[in-house]
Amino acid sequence: MNVSEVRQLDAYLKKLFGNPNIRVVPKKGDAAEVFVGEDDLGELTADEDEGERSYNFRMVIQLGSDPSIQPVPSLNAYLRRKFDNEKIRVVTRPRKMDSLEAYIGEEFLGVLFLEIEKGRRSYILELPILDVDLAE
Repeated sequence: MNVSEVRQLDAYLKKLFGNPNIRVVPKKGDAAEVFVGEDDLGELTADEDEGERSYNFRMVIQLGSDPSIQPVPSLNAYLRRKFDNEKIRVVTRPRKMDSLEAYIGEEFLGVLFLEIEKGRRSYILELPILDVDLAE
């Protein structure tokens, strides 16, 4: 990722989440880390397909192995706290048991995919970003 892309992604995420403390820090190649303050939230990767550049933010959220933990309220609280934005909401998906959707207000953010490994539940937030999103 070049400096211009990092700046655009940084500005886009700050605006999207309404949080001026979000930072995009480039890594080698087509990757960057996303922070809020000193808290490392996840990784951004770039992809090129048929001349179109797109990006994906990936954030892993551990819920643990306690089956009594309800994912929607737990993920709502976690994401609101991490991004310092009370408008974030997580909702169930019709006919899908392996994933949830995340929104800010009415704006779709991405999908939270359920992953169970060694009895521990995690949700992976996948937030797609198109190059047209950065142009706005």
